[in-house]
Amino acid sequence: MAAENPVGVQGLVRKVSGWVMAMAVVFIILGVLAIIEPMVAGLAIALLVGWLLIAGGVAHVVSAFSGGGAGRVIWQILLAVVYLVGGFYFITHPLLALGTLTLYLALILLVEAVVEILTYFQTRALGGSGWQLVNGVVTLLLGLMIWSQFPSSAVWAIGTLIGVNLLMTGISRFMIASAARQLSKG
Repeated sequence: MAAENPVGVQGLVRKVSGWVMAMAVVFIILGVLAIIEPMVAGLAIALLVGWLLIAGGVAHVVSAFSGGGAGRVIWQILLAVVYLVGGFYFITHPLLALGTLTLYLALILLVEAVVEILTYFQTRALGGSGWQLVNGVVTLLLGLMIWSQFPSSAVWAIGTLIGVNLLMTGISRFMIASAARQLSKG
């Protein structure tokens, strides 16, 4: 059995952590831009979700005719209609869509916070994992803030809070990648 090549492992860690750092910088930049222009970010998110729903509706139409019997076709067509109607609603009424997205965002952030905090407890022995706990706590606070301020702050809050979440995610990932690089050196 061949011995592991530590130089190869170190090289792999450096390469992977480099990509994680690059992604972290992108998250940080997007977060700052969303915080500076929260209304633009919120509208962009509503429009993006609308287009994604339309794409999902088209995929369900295609899937409906890929076989599987009449029952499958009916369900796929019904799902396609729901996706397409939702997508067109989001695209044609982006300000109203922000209200819907605001509540959905609160739910997503609350779930993400729980996952981040649970992940921290599984990885707390690793260097830099404290940043994951910070990310989880900040994300939990953001989710609760969206929920408690609805509907008055829906128009500006979604862009701002997504920006802060992107910023914290970028910082935490950057710190974890930095810690991984440090561990691979020693």
